[in-house]
Amino acid sequence: MGARFYRQVSFTGGGAGGTVRPMPAGGLSPINRALNLVPKRADQSQAHRLADTFVDSGVSAALEAIDHQVVYGRRGTGKTHALRFLEASAHAQGDTALYLDLRTIGSPAGLFGTGDVPATERTARLLVDMLTQLHDELLSTAVNDHGLLGDQHFVAALDRLAASITTVRVSDEVELERSGEASTSRTSGSGFGVTAKPAPELVAYLESTHEGSRREAVRETRRGTERVGLVFGDVARALRDVTHALGHQRVWLLLDEWSSVPIDVQPMLAEFLVRCVLPLQRVTVKIAAIEQQSSFMAMASSSTGATGQTIGIELGADVAASLDLDDFMVFEQNEDRARAFFRGLLYKHLVSGAEPGDGLDELQSEDDVVRLGFADKRAFDELVRAAEGVPRDAINIAAKAGMRAGAEPISLGDVRYAARSWFQTDKVAALRSRDEALHLLYWIIDDVIRGKRARGFLVNQRTTVNPLLLTLFDARVLHVVRRGYSAQDEPGERYDVWVVDYGAYVDLMHTSYEPKGLLPNGGHAAAPGESTAWEDVPTQDLRAVRRAILDLDAYQPA
Repeated sequence: MGARFYRQVSFTGGGAGGTVRPMPAGGLSPINRALNLVPKRADQSQAHRLADTFVDSGVSAALEAIDHQVVYGRRGTGKTHALRFLEASAHAQGDTALYLDLRTIGSPAGLFGTGDVPATERTARLLVDMLTQLHDELLSTAVNDHGLLGDQHFVAALDRLAASITTVRVSDEVELERSGEASTSRTSGSGFGVTAKPAPELVAYLESTHEGSRREAVRETRRGTERVGLVFGDVARALRDVTHALGHQRVWLLLDEWSSVPIDVQPMLAEFLVRCVLPLQRVTVKIAAIEQQSSFMAMASSSTGATGQTIGIELGADVAASLDLDDFMVFEQNEDRARAFFRGLLYKHLVSGAEPGDGLDELQSEDDVVRLGFADKRAFDELVRAAEGVPRDAINIAAKAGMRAGAEPISLGDVRYAARSWFQTDKVAALRSRDEALHLLYWIIDDVIRGKRARGFLVNQRTTVNPLLLTLFDARVLHVVRRGYSAQDEPGERYDVWVVDYGAYVDLMHTSYEPKGLLPNGGHAAAPGESTAWEDVPTQDLRAVRRAILDLDAYQPA
C-alpha cells in the first residue's frame, strides 16, 4: 500500500506550484543567470574563490583549533569548502597547509584488488601514493619559499622522506647456488755429485716445489613479487625531521574524501596516521568523511583469525574531537540562523568573480539577494526549507528555480518546482540501484505523510543502525533535525527527530494529504480535514507525541 500510494500522488506535475509556469522563452535576469553559473561543487572552484565564498556557520572556530579532528557531513554539506577555507587561513597566518584529495590516490590493484592481493599490500600501495602526494606538496611549498629551498636540513629531510617511501622488498622463492673448484700440484727431489775440473768438488742439492689454486662462485637468484617495504619508523623519523626543519610553522594535514578509500583499508590507513603522524607535536590532522561510509577502527586479524588487537584511530582519544556539519544549518533548529547563512551563501557566490558588465551592480548586500532575486520573503524561506541544511542542494535548487523564473524574480512556485526536480534527478536517481532503500522511502512517506499528515517522525537511537535507514540519510532524502530526546516512562531510551526531504512531499501541497506540522501531538491519527495539535519542538517528555515514533518492525520489505 505504501509504495502504491506514493507513486499515485507524487510527481504529478504542477501541484507544487499551484499553476504551471512555462519555461521562459527569453533570457534570464542577471541574478538568475549568475545563479546558474555558480560552481555546484567546491572542488570545481579555485582555492582563493573558495576562501572568498566561505560562509561561517559557526564551524570555523572549531576547525581552527589545533586538535586533530574528523569532520563529518553528507555530500554537499561543505566539507571540502571548509577544509579549503582552513587551508587559506593557515597560509595567511604563516603555517604550512597540505591539502590531499584521497580520491586521487591509488591504482585499480590497490583500490579494487582481487582476492590474491592482501589488504595489507593494498594499504601499502595507497600509503605510498598518499605519502608521494605529501612529499610533492612539501616540495611545492619549498619551491615557493626561497628560505626553505636553501635550507639544507629541510632538503635533506625531504630526501629522507622520499627514500623511506620508495623501498621495496622481494618475497617468495630464494634460490642459492654455490659452485667451485680446487687444484694442487707438488714436486720434490734431492741428489749429490763430484766434479773434477778445474778442481775436485763435492756438490749436493735439495729441491721442493708446491703449486695450488682454489676458486669458488656463489650465485643467488630471487624469484617472487616486488612488494612495497614501508618501515613506519623510517617514515616517522623523516616526517619529524621535516617538521623540525620548518621551525615554528605548524603543519596542517587536510585529508579530504576519506570515504573514497575502500572501507576495509581505512582502519589500516588510520593506523599509519596513529603511528607516524598524530604523535608529531607540530602537525594537526583534519579528516573529512561521510560517517556512514567510514571505518576508523577494526579488529586486527591474521591467517589464523582475529588477534584481539584493535588497529586504527580511536575517536575521542587519538582524535580529540569530531565535527558534524549536518547539525548546523537545519531550518527547524534555528530559522534565523539558517536564513542568515543561506543569504550569505548566495550573496558571496553571486558577487565572487563578478565583472562590471554582469548586471549585478545593485547587489550590494546580503539583503539585496532576497529583495532583487526573489518575489517575496516567503519564496526565499521556502528555498531555505527545501535545502534541508545542505548548501549544495540550496545552490542547485536556486539555479533550477532561476532558470524557470527567467527574467522574473524567483517565486514560491519556482522554488517548489525546482525542489521536486532536484529531488527526482539527483536524490531518487542515486537510489534507483537500491530497490530496498527506495521501497522503504515510499513506505515512510506513506506512513508519515498520508497516515499522520506529518513531515517528521521519531526514531529510537538504537534503530538508527538500520542500514537501509542510513542509506536514505546518506542520500539526503531523510534528515535528522534534532537528537537525543528521552521519554520519562522509558529510562535509558533516546530518540532522534527525522524529517522527510522537502522534495519528497512538495507535490502534496494544496492536497488533502499536505503535511500540517512536524510531529503530531495526540493519541490518534487525524483524518483529512480533522484538526489536531502539532509539536515543532518536542518536550523532553515524549509521551505526548508517542504516535510519531516510526515502527520499523511494521515495515515489510518488498
